[in-house]
Amino acid sequence: MDMHGSAASTEVASARRSTVQFSGRGAEFFGIWIVNVLLTIVTLGIYSAWAKVRTTQYFYGHTKVDGHGFRYLATPIQILKGRIIAVIIFALISVLSTFSPLFGLAAALVFLIALPWLLVQGLKFNLRMTSYRNVRFGFHGTYGSAFVYYLLLPFLCIFTLYLAMPWALKKLDHFVFSNISFGGKKFEVNTKTSNYFKAFFIALSVAIGLGIVCGVAAAIAGFSMPEPEAGVSLAILLLYVAYFGVFMLVGAVYHAMIRNHLFNSTLLPDTAELHSNLETVDLVWVTFTNMLLVLCTLGLAYPWTKVRMAALLAKATEVTVYPAADRLTDPLQQNSSAFAEQAADLFDVDFSLT
Repeated sequence: MDMHGSAASTEVASARRSTVQFSGRGAEFFGIWIVNVLLTIVTLGIYSAWAKVRTTQYFYGHTKVDGHGFRYLATPIQILKGRIIAVIIFALISVLSTFSPLFGLAAALVFLIALPWLLVQGLKFNLRMTSYRNVRFGFHGTYGSAFVYYLLLPFLCIFTLYLAMPWALKKLDHFVFSNISFGGKKFEVNTKTSNYFKAFFIALSVAIGLGIVCGVAAAIAGFSMPEPEAGVSLAILLLYVAYFGVFMLVGAVYHAMIRNHLFNSTLLPDTAELHSNLETVDLVWVTFTNMLLVLCTLGLAYPWTKVRMAALLAKATEVTVYPAADRLTDPLQQNSSAFAEQAADLFDVDFSLT
């Protein structure tokens, strides 16, 4: 009798598949967000560390997989220390650069070389501070690999007129997700380059189509003005606004397609499988209406837009959990420094994985 086969069949039969649940509410998060904004302003930015922890804990705590929520383990003081160090370094570089442009150029070069390290350390910190069922995530990427995937490959794509960029993005996603671990196990990723090229060219086609429509609309609006100078100014303004709108919508098209492929091609061996069925139309609609809400309310609707997006992504995500997940333990015991992650925040680097 094949005991191993029998055990494997039992594991599969006992697997639990469920949709990710998000229970956050816009009005509830608005109360947290407005307090965070006001206290951050009053304290000249010091409270931003507490604001980040409160915001992250709210969204993690309201996101559940298989009936269990996530936890964010970082402390405000831990983040504040790293943020202060990052600000001091940035301020020193800015001051010294005013006296010596050559120093500024050298500092920019050093930052470029250090960027892969910042990205890796940021991912390590964020994932290590993320816990599910008392087991933390981890990241095992190295500086050398990050340098290749974040800097070298995008640079080499210039010589292909960026036609090779989908391949470079596929390699980057594979690097990030295949180096994430949970309970000591690494995720396995089996993405296909063809899917990235498909998403890229569809997004490019949408961009060209929307660009033509916006250009024609701006021209018509400009010519309708009685004064030529006012018409030109109006046309330029409309094109400027349309640029950001088109950029966001095209990004949503690409994001939906790649998210589905990436999640459906990723699993944690013998532990869990990811599934995504995010509809492109839904993501484009939520992105577009969120943009309008923020503009029409001068930013006050931001909490609702963030909750709407989180709810959409959760609803489109399913996770199959195998019984082995119940037996995982946490091998990550060492503490992490928040400096790299906060230094990256200072330069507006985004580590979002969803």
